[in-house]
Amino acid sequence: MKKNFRFYIISLLSFSFFALLQILDPPLIREHIESKTYDLRLQLRNLLQPQPPADSIVIVTVDEKSLARIGRWPWSRSIMALLVDKIAAGMPRVIGLDIMFNEKEDDKSDDRLAAAIRDSGNVVLATAFMIPKEGAPKKAQGNIPDFLWDSAFMQVKTVPGIAWKKWAVKPVEVIPPIEKLARAATLGHVATLPDMDGELRWEILSVNLGDDSYPSFSLQVARIAEGVPMKDMILHGGSGIKLGNRLIPTDLSGRALINYLGGEHSFAYFSASEVLDGNVGADVFLDRIVLVGTSALGTYDQKVTPFSANMPGVEKNANVVRNILRNNFIRKSPGIIELVTTVITSLLLILALPRLKATYGVILGFGLMGFYTALSCYLLFSHSVWANLVAPVSNMAVILTVETITKLFFEEKRAREIRAMFSSYVSPKIVEALISNPEKTALGGERRTVTILFSDIIGFTTLSEKMPPEEVVTMLNEYYKEMAEIIFYWDGTLDKFVGDEIMAIWGAPTDQPDHAERALRCAFHMSDRLDQMQEKWRAGGNRNIDCGIGINTGEVVIGNIGIQGKKMDYTAIGNHVNIAARVEKLNREYGSRILTTGNTYENLKPVLSRGAFGHVTFTEHEPVKVRGKEEDVRIFAVKPLKVDDL
Repeated sequence: MKKNFRFYIISLLSFSFFALLQILDPPLIREHIESKTYDLRLQLRNLLQPQPPADSIVIVTVDEKSLARIGRWPWSRSIMALLVDKIAAGMPRVIGLDIMFNEKEDDKSDDRLAAAIRDSGNVVLATAFMIPKEGAPKKAQGNIPDFLWDSAFMQVKTVPGIAWKKWAVKPVEVIPPIEKLARAATLGHVATLPDMDGELRWEILSVNLGDDSYPSFSLQVARIAEGVPMKDMILHGGSGIKLGNRLIPTDLSGRALINYLGGEHSFAYFSASEVLDGNVGADVFLDRIVLVGTSALGTYDQKVTPFSANMPGVEKNANVVRNILRNNFIRKSPGIIELVTTVITSLLLILALPRLKATYGVILGFGLMGFYTALSCYLLFSHSVWANLVAPVSNMAVILTVETITKLFFEEKRAREIRAMFSSYVSPKIVEALISNPEKTALGGERRTVTILFSDIIGFTTLSEKMPPEEVVTMLNEYYKEMAEIIFYWDGTLDKFVGDEIMAIWGAPTDQPDHAERALRCAFHMSDRLDQMQEKWRAGGNRNIDCGIGINTGEVVIGNIGIQGKKMDYTAIGNHVNIAARVEKLNREYGSRILTTGNTYENLKPVLSRGAFGHVTFTEHEPVKVRGKEEDVRIFAVKPLKVDDL
């Protein structure tokens, strides 16, 4: 009943903390930690499983070398037109210009670049869609240029039951390229929405502006590279984007998790000045996807990613294009999976931990957390699935902490009770064994076969009459101390002192299959020690005392008997206890010191046959009649060994 009460208390406390954690836990903090653990798992994946290179995608970058060779940024549109011509001569699959051309230069230069783009026939231009930060006031959308509509999704399908427009990313302003460039190219937005820690983990594949939805720059690049017409790029609102025959899964907002190849320079880079100077052969771009952007300090928008604190935006786009072509975006497990996993693992611990010892509970808790962590890594490494780690593990950690502290409180309280109850009965080793198995100390008795030893002082009444009481007490205390230590040495349970009598038990409260052997060896040891004490007393001029020892083996009822919280004793009761006491008294008749019953002798036969006791004699006397026992009890006088022979 008491154990069940502790179980319910611990379970209730754990469940209460679990529920409180769900209510009070700030979701942004948990999401932040989850994102960081996701970054670590990605980095570990790339360390253990290096990602295959993306040979089909190259980057032409305006780097420091280019600025030193050509001049400060931005360059003239005529130079950019020459760069497009040089790249187009290599017959790439698509050219993506991740550069803003939203202001006019001069007609001649603008016309020159527009002609280069038109002649190439496969150029995608970046378009700025301004997304307000969370909490910032939103401006009304301005007029949308009609040439932008040509780049909008031609087909939009709504998944029944999903109000995707409610969740879609809605820019407040669009800053397109100048019209003559825009009409010569395909447009794609380059809007980004970093997480709250500033890291860019998601690609916004579609945004909703007015009545239309617009694809991202990277999506347009991938579409042209795959030769998919605009009409065959279909937005399935809230679930994904169909690009030809492949479906790109997205969340409700039209976002997809970027599966980064690594840090910056994970793709092949070519300096724009080298391309302009003809030092890069045109065949380098043959049938490749070429992205043009900036990487020189101060000329580009730095992206903070799980692998880099300053990745050029053009390389972020290269990663997204690679994800689309390889269909290997990372998918985030649904929130319901996180909730179910958290509830199941938490309930498992709530129900299991109170039934286990604190040590085993900690092993289970850390084992479960370790298993789930390994599982989340496996899902990411092998299946590109981001399974939330922090919510289940943090809940498990909280529950484990609460349950362990609560259990340690109960276990320490129980340990103190056991020490108080048994420290005077048994050796410290047995006490620790009982603390490890407290169920053996439950109130009430159990039937168990044990060996009982009784010992008392022969002629104690006469001795006490002839000696001063103080000397009697001193002698008794010395005798009891020595005998108790020997009983504890042989792992016996010191049941009680009654006047001049000692009662000890073997085989309880802990299991001792060799209980009869231990009891007899203890009797030999007690006898030998008494001889040594007698010599000491004689040398001091004191009177000697002698003792008789009786041993019996049989089934008794043993346990904590008494009133809980008031008075309890760990003792054995039953007929075999009475037999042991009766046999001890027979030593006076037979002039012996140690007597055992036939039950004990039969229990010792296997040990005796192995010669474990050395030279020991068992002399059988006439069976005796014991009150309450129908059959006569066989009696054996045993000659003790010296302690050196034990």
